Amino acid sequence: MTAPSIRNVSEREARQVAEAAREQDWHKPSFAKELFLGRFRLDLIHPHPTPSVDDVRRGEKFLATLREFCETQVDGARIERDGRIPDETVRGLKELGALGMKIDPKYGGLGLTQVYYNRALALAGSASPAIGALLSAHQSIGVPQPLKLFGTQEQKEAFLPRLARTDISAFLLTEPDVGSDPARLATAAVPDGDDYVLDGVKLWTTNGVVADLLVVMARVPASEGHKGGITAFVVEADSPGITVENRNAFMGLRGLENGVTRFHRVRVPAANRIGPEGAGLKIALTTLNTGRLSLPAMCAGTGKWCLKIAREWSGAREQWGRPIAKHEAVGAKISFIAATTFALEAVVDLASQMADENRNDIRIEAALAKLYGSEMGWQMADELVQIRGGRGFETADSLAARGERAVPTEQMLRDMRINRIFEGSTEIMHLLIAREAVDAHLSVAGDLIDPDKTLADKGKAAAKAGGFYARWLPKLVAGAGQLPRTYAEFGELAGHLRYVERTSRKLARSTFYAMSRWQGKMETKQGFLGRIVDIGAELFAMSAACVRAEHLRLTGNHGREAHQLADAFCRQARIRVEELFHRLWTNTDELDRKVVSGVLGGRYTWLEEGVVDPSGDGPWIADATPGRSTKDNVRRPFQ
Repeated sequence: MTAPSIRNVSEREARQVAEAAREQDWHKPSFAKELFLGRFRLDLIHPHPTPSVDDVRRGEKFLATLREFCETQVDGARIERDGRIPDETVRGLKELGALGMKIDPKYGGLGLTQVYYNRALALAGSASPAIGALLSAHQSIGVPQPLKLFGTQEQKEAFLPRLARTDISAFLLTEPDVGSDPARLATAAVPDGDDYVLDGVKLWTTNGVVADLLVVMARVPASEGHKGGITAFVVEADSPGITVENRNAFMGLRGLENGVTRFHRVRVPAANRIGPEGAGLKIALTTLNTGRLSLPAMCAGTGKWCLKIAREWSGAREQWGRPIAKHEAVGAKISFIAATTFALEAVVDLASQMADENRNDIRIEAALAKLYGSEMGWQMADELVQIRGGRGFETADSLAARGERAVPTEQMLRDMRINRIFEGSTEIMHLLIAREAVDAHLSVAGDLIDPDKTLADKGKAAAKAGGFYARWLPKLVAGAGQLPRTYAEFGELAGHLRYVERTSRKLARSTFYAMSRWQGKMETKQGFLGRIVDIGAELFAMSAACVRAEHLRLTGNHGREAHQLADAFCRQARIRVEELFHRLWTNTDELDRKVVSGVLGGRYTWLEEGVVDPSGDGPWIADATPGRSTKDNVRRPFQ
C-alpha cells in the first residue's frame, strides 16, 4: 500500500469533510446558540457561576507561586533578544508543575480548573508571550487534552505522567499546502501489522522543535479491515525517520519553538492511535472547544498590561499644560482599553467557568471568545502604541539605552498580531461560528437547498420547516427587552440587557431574511455572515460584562467601578453593533467581488508599476513531497 500524494478535492468534498467532523448534536443548552436564534437565555449565565472553595484555594496557591517565579526567574527581554526560552526557565516551569496544570493529580498533574489554568496562562504570557504560547500549545491543543477526552486508560497511564512533569508536547495538523481545508491532508499513516507507517510534512508545528511527544493528524487509506480517514496518533518525537527541518522565525513571539517536521517511514504502534480511524478531525475540533479559551485569556492579560502602561504613561506625560490623559483624543483610547479589558476578562471567566461546570455546550462561546479576544486584543495593543507615540514604535532596548523606561510596546504589538491567525483565523472563525449559528435552520430546512435531494425529500423538509418557523417567527416580534422594568436588579445596566434581548431577536430576523433571500448561496456570503457573527460576539460580550459587574457588586468586590466599566463597554459596543447592522445591507460586497475578479484577471497590473519588489525567489508554497529528509535535524529538546 503506498502513501497518497497531495489531494485535489472539489469545494463540495472539502465542505463535506469539514461537516462530518462537526459535533452534529446539541445535548446541552448553549447561551450563544440561543442568542443567535433570538432567545436571550440570561438564566444560563446569571447568577454568575462560581468555582468551589477547594478549586479557588488550589488555584490561588499556584498563581502565587507562578507569579513569584515569573517576577524573579523569567527574563522576557532576554527571551526576545535571544529568540529562545532558556533551558533553566523551562526546568523551573517543570518543577512548578506548570506542564501539568490541566492534568489530573492522579497522573501527577495539578488538576487546575479551566478558570485558573487560563489565569495562569495570562500571568505567564505577561512575563513572556513565548512562555504563554509554549504552555498553551503543550496543554490546550497538545497531547494532554485529546488524551483526556478520547484516550484509553492505558494511554493516559503511559503518557500523562510524563506530560505533567517532564515532556513537552506539540500538535501537528497544518501542512505546507493544507491550512483550514483538511480534506486535502496529505500526510499518510499506512497500516503495517501492529503499526502504522507515517509519511509526510507538517508546517508551523508550535513546540515541534523542542517537543518530546507529538499528536499527529494523518490520513489512513481505506482498505480491508480499515475504515480509513484522518486519524490522530501520539508519536515519540525522537522516533527514527522524524526530522525537524527548520525552526521558523516570525514577526513576533521570537521565543516560539515552531518548525517544519518531516516524517519518513516513521513507525507508530497502533496502540498509540487516539480514538478510531477517521475520528482525527472530530478529536481536533472537540479539543479546541475549550483549548481556544487559552488564547483570549492571554489577550485579556495583554489588555491588563496595556491599561497599566496607558495609565502610568498618560499621567506622567504632559502636553499643553496638562497630562495627555486629560486630552479627549487620548482619553477615549484609555477608556476603550479599560472597558474592553473588563469585558474580555468577563467573557473568558464566564466561558471558562461554564466549561468547568460542564452544564452547557460552550463550543460557540469558546469560538466567540477566541474571535473577539484576538480582534480586541490587537486593537488595544495598537491603541497603546498610539498613546505612547514615537516611544511606542521604539524598542525597549533603545529606550533603555537612552535612559528611559524599557517598555516593550512595539514587541507587544508584534506578539499580538498572530492571535488573529492562531487556532483559526478571524475569517475561518467567522465561517465556523456562522455554521453553528444557523445550525437550527439547516437542520429543519437544509434539504430544501441541497441540490442532491429528491423532490420527495424537499417536500418533507418543507413541511418540517413550515412547522418550525410557524412556532419560531412569532416569538421574534416582541420580548422582555421591550418592558421597561425587565432586569431591574441590574440597576443602570438593565437597559443594556434589554438592548441585548431586543437586538438578539433583530439578529435572528436578519439571519432568517438572508436565508430566505439567498437560500443555498448563503454560504458564499462571507461578508454578511462575518457581520452577523460580529454582532453576536458583541452581544455575548455585553451580556458577560453585565453579569460579571453585577456579580462583583453582590460580592462587594469593586462593584461600583465594575458597573461603570460595564456601562462604558456596553455603550461603546452598542455603537459598533448599530454600525454592523447598517453594513449588513449597505456595503460594497458586490463591487468588491468585481474588483477582485479584475485583480486576478490582471486588469489592474498598471497600478503596480513604479515600485521594486524586494521579495526573494522561490515557490509560493514549499514542496512537501514525502520522502527522506535532505536537511539537518534542528530538533533541540530542552535540557
